[in-house]
Amino acid sequence: MPHNLVTAILFDRSLALEQEESALAPNHDRARLETILLASYQKRTEASPAQWLMVLGLCDPSIPLSPSLAFWRDFAASWVRQVQTQPDMEAARDRPDLTPHPEESFAARMPPMVGIDAADAAFLDAQWSNLLKTFQHEIRAHAGTVGEYFAALAPAPRRVDRIHFHLVENRRDDARPFAFLATYSTRIDEQGRTRHLPLKHAFEEFSGRNEKLLELLATVNKVAKKSRLIASMVDSGEIFRPIGLTPPEAMSFLQSVADFEAAGILCRIPRWWKGAPAQAAVTLSVGHAAPSRVGFDALLDFDAGLHIGGEPVSEAEARRILERAEGLALIKGKWAAVDVDSLARALDTLKQARKLAGSESISFADAMRMLMGMEPRQTASTFSGAGITCGQWLKSVLEKLADPTLVRDTPPSSLLKAHLRLYQKQGFNWLCFMQSLGFGICLADDMGLGKTVQMLAHLQKIKKAGQTSLIVVPASLIENWRAEINKFTPDLRAVVIHPQIAGDIDYDDIQGRIGAFDVAITSYGMLSRCAWLAGHTWFYVICDEAQAIKNPATKQTRAVKALTARHRCVMTGTPVENRLSDLWSLFDFINPGLLGTFNEFRNFSKRLNDHPEGFGRLRRVVRPYILRRSKTDKSVISDLPDKIEMKTWCGLQKNQAVIYGHVVAKLEKDLAMAEGIRRKGLVLTCLMKCKQICNHPDHYSGSGAFDPAESGKFGRLAQLCETIREKRERVLVFTQFAEIIGPLSLFLEGVFGRPGLALSGSTSVKNRTAAVERFQGDDYVPFFILSLKAGGVGLNLTAANHVVHFDRWWNPAVENQATDRAFRIGQKKNVMVHKFICAGTVEEKIDALMEDKRKLAGEILQAGAENWITELDDNAIKEMFSLTLGAGGND
Repeated sequence: MPHNLVTAILFDRSLALEQEESALAPNHDRARLETILLASYQKRTEASPAQWLMVLGLCDPSIPLSPSLAFWRDFAASWVRQVQTQPDMEAARDRPDLTPHPEESFAARMPPMVGIDAADAAFLDAQWSNLLKTFQHEIRAHAGTVGEYFAALAPAPRRVDRIHFHLVENRRDDARPFAFLATYSTRIDEQGRTRHLPLKHAFEEFSGRNEKLLELLATVNKVAKKSRLIASMVDSGEIFRPIGLTPPEAMSFLQSVADFEAAGILCRIPRWWKGAPAQAAVTLSVGHAAPSRVGFDALLDFDAGLHIGGEPVSEAEARRILERAEGLALIKGKWAAVDVDSLARALDTLKQARKLAGSESISFADAMRMLMGMEPRQTASTFSGAGITCGQWLKSVLEKLADPTLVRDTPPSSLLKAHLRLYQKQGFNWLCFMQSLGFGICLADDMGLGKTVQMLAHLQKIKKAGQTSLIVVPASLIENWRAEINKFTPDLRAVVIHPQIAGDIDYDDIQGRIGAFDVAITSYGMLSRCAWLAGHTWFYVICDEAQAIKNPATKQTRAVKALTARHRCVMTGTPVENRLSDLWSLFDFINPGLLGTFNEFRNFSKRLNDHPEGFGRLRRVVRPYILRRSKTDKSVISDLPDKIEMKTWCGLQKNQAVIYGHVVAKLEKDLAMAEGIRRKGLVLTCLMKCKQICNHPDHYSGSGAFDPAESGKFGRLAQLCETIREKRERVLVFTQFAEIIGPLSLFLEGVFGRPGLALSGSTSVKNRTAAVERFQGDDYVPFFILSLKAGGVGLNLTAANHVVHFDRWWNPAVENQATDRAFRIGQKKNVMVHKFICAGTVEEKIDALMEDKRKLAGEILQAGAENWITELDDNAIKEMFSLTLGAGGND
């Protein structure tokens, strides 16, 4: 994840708030804080994004923020606290002794946000290091104290802490194993830097100035009114010298830290204190032995143990802690704060659980729910609140589910007409493994990594007579699937169930013969129009572009979930963790019940704001059923070419097909009465008209309306760019027609939710240079539309890693020249090249000829396919332009 993506995540509030499911009501303090943060970002972070994270970490933690902002606030606050609580921080200055990574497992608690699929523990470690590097650079140039530096950064006025309370472990005294010391800050060295001295030295510094001494001690007197421990220290005078504390006294101190810091006293405390005592819980170790059968109903063995704050403890040790009831306990040589009430409850639960172990079982589904932190549906009263760990068998299965490299190799069919790359072979193995276990799956590889060929290889491997699978796709993708089947798995008998794609269909006839096909392909819209699709029992149901069922309330989603199948799969190139409701809806289809009912999951989601560690548990549960490899994965990137070219098939909409037919019919009529130059002109004119119609019927008519629903290419471009938007990537769109640049720009602005850039032959040199600089800059400019001639040469646009040829030039040299605006020195990503082709039209015919006659394309087509086409005879031209069965539309 590039560093500037952090700023995009944090500050593009239109996207951030769209992506998050915050239950917060509008809040004045929240709005004010976000306004301050945004202003701070604009002012500071162009030069130093890490400094803004410090600003966020210094914000008032009591003001509610949306989940992603709250996450980054907690992340930065953890870093700031480590710096502020360093012993002798003023002496250390730019050399603080910090842990090399966040003190908490922030990677596990990251909420849904844009870019999360690229944010891992290594990325968070890098941000942690960036904070340190920025701080070191700036504190060297800062004349004041460290406290004054942070006070100046804070978005609201903040006093510089004068009094510090220190609590440290004291292993030399068993009776009083903690030591307390109060210090104050004072300027004493020649450089004016601050040091902390024991509070007793204040009598010497302020001798004869009682008002200054009283001012310094005002915060101590303030907290003494709330803390009996501090009050007793003040009364006895112990506040002015180091003293030892018993575990109960240390616990009393720790529980008051929030009050101390609210009063302006900074506390330096052991890092194991997390702000509250650790909860004790019974932990069930589930699945030591393999069950008799596998699936969500499989029954797993278990045994019970006890944990405190994640650390295992024996029952005897737990009872000793409970008997002392001191709150702080030494567990395995380390001090821990323990919630004794939860420990008492856990011991009772442990007793009941051990009675059941050996005679009872836990279902696989309940084990998964407990891993997520939800209550099991069975034996809920016994195991309420219990944690869970995986036994040897369950751990092995989940590891294989989450890592396809661990899955046993399965040879693909000898009839497969494709060479699977290593990661594709591993994906194929994983699909076969998951199908054998009976689990629903989500194939979520990055766009361009070959999800379709992996799934087709799997369907080919498992095909049996009378075993029909249903592929449900947006109608604009039907041609893509049909072309891929013909190319890679021609032995799969496929039928298209869509009137605009397959012509007039006798649905009753197809229903009666459906067992004769291996694969049926239909659109989401057809499910509600063709009732028998829901009544048939399919072997596999595969939903491509599965974001189409992300909303559980839509008619389309309900129609998909009404399908009956032995196996289920969803495919998407869009990260599935960006929105929790989307995630639930997808899993409600592939593995119903795993994430509970919608109301159960909604209640679970609401608790995540207060318990963000639940995000990690949720990912742990869903991760085994999601296979997602990105183009930046080390296991993938070495197996990929730097440039991936693919044909993107688009169907014609009804109106497009009608107009196209009229134009071709007129050409056929006119050819009979034309020859020579006039004949050549007729062919070239018709070719131009057909290309315009394929782009959009309004491009041909010149009406200017450009309704996206009237063009298959517009619909396919939207689907493609929605994924690019979710990945925060950028795209170049090339067209040979300057007049369509404006409509495309307006359309894509709606898709991305923000404007892009455009360039044509009429763009001035000055504006051309400015546009390139803006596109290459840090601000997120998602798209750049260019005319092929004006933008095909002389530009460096490596910020884009997607290139779309919206209409074809049919000259490989010209198209490659345009592609090389992104695919050139300076490009750090794999470039995806999408060549749009309208199926059944002259675009498909010419592309097929170029594929069949590569030598011809290289030698003759350099001058342009148009000139070559005019030399064909009348029959060949009619065949070239005719609209063949297969041109279709979107639902």
